[in-house]
Amino acid sequence: MTENDAASATPLQPWPELPFDAWAETCETLHRWTQIIGKVALALRPFLNQWWQVGLHLTPREVTTGTIQFERGSFAMSFDFIEHLLLIETSDGQRAALPLVPQSVASFYRDVMTALETLGIAVTINPRPVEIPNAVRLDQDEQFAAYDATYVARWWRIMLETEHVLQRYRSTFAGKSSPNLFFWGSFDLNTTRFSSRPAPLPQGAPRFVQLAEDQENVSCGFWPGNITLGGVTLGEPAFYSYHYPEPTAYRDATIQPADAFYHPQLGEFILPYQAVRRSSDPANAILEFFHQSYDVAAELAQWDRTMLER
Repeated sequence: MTENDAASATPLQPWPELPFDAWAETCETLHRWTQIIGKVALALRPFLNQWWQVGLHLTPREVTTGTIQFERGSFAMSFDFIEHLLLIETSDGQRAALPLVPQSVASFYRDVMTALETLGIAVTINPRPVEIPNAVRLDQDEQFAAYDATYVARWWRIMLETEHVLQRYRSTFAGKSSPNLFFWGSFDLNTTRFSSRPAPLPQGAPRFVQLAEDQENVSCGFWPGNITLGGVTLGEPAFYSYHYPEPTAYRDATIQPADAFYHPQLGEFILPYQAVRRSSDPANAILEFFHQSYDVAAELAQWDRTMLER
């Protein structure tokens, strides 16, 4: 039995331990691998508001691009975290399966692009990572080359459990809201509610951020802890919520559960994952955090809640 087989065969608790330091190299490697796949979707899909066309979707075993059109039909690219494979499958029955094993980002990049070419899928992507400070090009990165299947399986289980919570959270909102999407730039599972009002574009932000934040919104989700925002790296897995643009007195609000706090450098409310694991009902603790942070933001920003909520 291989390490990947053992990781797949071991039953996991719904909310397993995930100390960031224990899998930091794997997390950074996987982050970059997902950017390669996400950039293929970016290159071949028409634009949707708030970049929804590039967000990846969860299935019971995969993070997937979903269907993408190419010259001869359709294809999809999926990270299978049960068998630990990258699958590329086409509508004419062709299939490539690349094992997820320790290898450099540059090596993975070459393998993916070769597999796409072999399947007759013509695509060119920008190899520069996004939302990773001072990152090496994906086709040249020999530094990050780790893949610990045990910790990936733990992260994946948390993602699936969080997906269920986000589905419940979305169900009470009747206004515009995003699907539950995994964003490969920020490496988080996310959903966003919109007030229906335009927002001032964030000054000095990259164009992709301005397009994402052109409407007033409340966004929430789960990070494994590796992303740096405003020069700050959280360094631990956590749930988050923020309002853009931030209303006056938002940061002074009290949010439940009691372990939630406002992080002034990130500009977001944070609920540490470890605090959730200590809860008697982790899913409801997360749901309470998402609902309360939304309630505070919507009240302070004077959203039309009668129109937007069921």
